[in-house]
Amino acid sequence: MTGDGRIIVTGAAGILGRAVVTRLHEAGWEVAALDLAQEASLPQEAALRLGGIDLSDDAALAGAVAGLGPLAGLVNCAGGFAWETVAEGSGATWDRLYALNVRTALNACKAALPALRAGAAIVNVGAAAGAKAELGMAAYAAAKSGVARLTEGLAAELKPRGIRVNAVLPSIIDTPANRADMPLADFGAWVTPDELARVIAFLLSDDASGITGAAIPVIGRV
Repeated sequence: MTGDGRIIVTGAAGILGRAVVTRLHEAGWEVAALDLAQEASLPQEAALRLGGIDLSDDAALAGAVAGLGPLAGLVNCAGGFAWETVAEGSGATWDRLYALNVRTALNACKAALPALRAGAAIVNVGAAAGAKAELGMAAYAAAKSGVARLTEGLAAELKPRGIRVNAVLPSIIDTPANRADMPLADFGAWVTPDELARVIAFLLSDDASGITGAAIPVIGRV
């Protein structure tokens, strides 16, 4: 499985984003790393590092992506999480998680669409929680469910262009922040960023040419 062409990765300064950039670079793709963080915070493996990009700003994002084509793919790693019960929470949290997870993916897809070549692929990072919300997860689950529906609808829309759109649905990702929040958990049961990045790289590759509109659980042993 080797890459050919340029892939945009949003949220590239995050733990998962960095793992995806590294995996794609090692597989032979040229990576354009985008994030709200400044350029110095972006992975050195990226061929292009575009910092200070607000994914909620349609015009700014479209301008940043306009000069990057033709594109072999897009990976939407940008997102956010909050634990909050409905009774004690705020509608503002629902709006914020929708903006961080769904709107950023939507904006990046729309910005990239004109430059995506035939045979290109989009991979959105959803969450296993999007299928069933647990205590305190209603707002996050609703947002990640929106990512899954965006994936399905866009996959159907882009079939005539030969562009595939899929989503990965991780459980808990093994990051320093998650370890700090859940110090008594079995970290070995969690999905590592590299494990998830490998699945994303597969979905971008020609080896996954027959897969579109799928939401693939990547849940480790959780």
